[in-house]
Amino acid sequence: MKSFNKIILAAAGILTIMAGCKKYEQFPVDKVTINYVFDKKDSLGTNAQMFLYGIYAALQNGHNRVGNDYLDAASDDAMSSASVSSNVVTILSTASYNSYTIPAGENLWAYYYAGIRKANEFVNNIDVVPVLAQYHGYSMKYVWKSEARFLRALYYFELVKRYGGVPLLGNKVFTITDNVALPRNSFADCIKYIVSECDAIKDTLMTAPLSNPNADYHRPTKGAAMALKAKVLLYAASPLFNGQNIDASNPLTGYTDFSADRWAQAAAAEKAVMDLNVYSLLPSFKDVFLTQNSSENIFIRQTDNSSSIETTNGPVGFTGAVGKGQTSPTQQLVDAFPMKNGLAITDPASGYNPDNPYQNRDPRLTYTVLYNGARWLNSDLQLYEGGASKPNGSLQQTKTGYYMRKFMGNFENTNAYAAHVIDWQILRYADVVLGYAEALNESAGATPEVYNAVISIRKRAGIDAGTGNYGLKAGMSKAEMRAIIQNERRLEMAFEENRYWDIRRWKIAETVMNQPQKGISIVKIGSSLTYNVVNALTTKFEAPKMYLYPIPYDEVLKNPNMKQNPGW
Repeated sequence: MKSFNKIILAAAGILTIMAGCKKYEQFPVDKVTINYVFDKKDSLGTNAQMFLYGIYAALQNGHNRVGNDYLDAASDDAMSSASVSSNVVTILSTASYNSYTIPAGENLWAYYYAGIRKANEFVNNIDVVPVLAQYHGYSMKYVWKSEARFLRALYYFELVKRYGGVPLLGNKVFTITDNVALPRNSFADCIKYIVSECDAIKDTLMTAPLSNPNADYHRPTKGAAMALKAKVLLYAASPLFNGQNIDASNPLTGYTDFSADRWAQAAAAEKAVMDLNVYSLLPSFKDVFLTQNSSENIFIRQTDNSSSIETTNGPVGFTGAVGKGQTSPTQQLVDAFPMKNGLAITDPASGYNPDNPYQNRDPRLTYTVLYNGARWLNSDLQLYEGGASKPNGSLQQTKTGYYMRKFMGNFENTNAYAAHVIDWQILRYADVVLGYAEALNESAGATPEVYNAVISIRKRAGIDAGTGNYGLKAGMSKAEMRAIIQNERRLEMAFEENRYWDIRRWKIAETVMNQPQKGISIVKIGSSLTYNVVNALTTKFEAPKMYLYPIPYDEVLKNPNMKQNPGW
């Protein structure tokens, strides 16, 4: 397996040649030019490919990336066990930032523009390199060029979902003498540009299934370009940008009108990915995150195999397997999982027992959250007050009575952790299926196709079929189905950097974040357990301004044409 980290190290090698000079270096730094990287005589394209790997380096690895936490620990799904006022996700979830003080883990304006600049340099210069390697009858350099454009489109999407409309650079690489006081393009222009790029490159990218998956599975494919387009259109059709713009007449913060057709376009784009018939849901939900080159992976950020997720997030209380318990899932997330019969725990017919709250639940709960009594490292977790994995005192441990389970290996019946796949899923097929269900429901209502999409996710999860609807009520209204789909996304995509953005694009953040995030306090007396829901963290969301990030203050200060987002 070609490790992504090895690719990055290789890319660093060529960048070192460009940026530094050893005493006995053949090419002194003052002699190295763009012509050395994009060499007209390099039929292998070695240096150019190393430069391309440097563009990949801007892909984020979401595992504990935001101040050592998952971004979703700044949503209503979790909180940081290291939660203090200076903790990055706590700053985000308690509205403790402004345009001067955006926390480093999410202050990504300059970061993504650096990646966009590198992509432009590649796009502008790769054509001169006489790469002999072929793919489907044309030079591999055209595949590389499309990969750079895909990454550029992805980086623009990362900016747009944070800030709204941003300056579009085209293929321009600015020099020190250029006027860089650029205005922001409209939100509509940005969406149109990203979508057009995805359309333009999809047929010159590699196609799945890959002929050499061990070497190439980290690379974007035609399906990845189509899935990115679909996700961009889904966000663009969502309330935050389509009809509920936080500044109704401001084209920078969203569309200035509502159009139901935007939902229809998103549904069609999601369906186009499904109709490729190259992706499918794995039989086991847990296997999605432990299986490389699977039919569910569309685009990933490759990493090395390790046990770092366990050592960072695993429960405390084990001498042979160190865990720091960094991520504390909320009671709200746990309560969102239905029973195995598919009924919500609030449904009187569900069979939910508050004195045995984890019995007969949606199997995804067991694979997402570690709760009291869950099997782990050859033991049943003790998460009651004073238990082995909730000893209280000064040791960092869960603040909610739960630990994160998702992404971890199969360590229920072992004594120690071992290295396993920890690739970061950027685009996966379940996201496409749920996106299709959401967009089609909004454009056409709860049609049989919407039901079938949601059922496919629930069936794979292990929900009982029942009468055939896997716990779904027949004849739901659009609003009823919307609530189901939004909850299904929450469960299926937990900790994958979706919930944090979903509560924004749906414009529900002001509701779910302006209330305490809750946990469970379990008291054990003899052999009996008493479960008490407690407030774990008071969060805050200032609407409407916090639906978009502020443009970093220094960008506004140095650029008179840079308009700040409303309220900042």
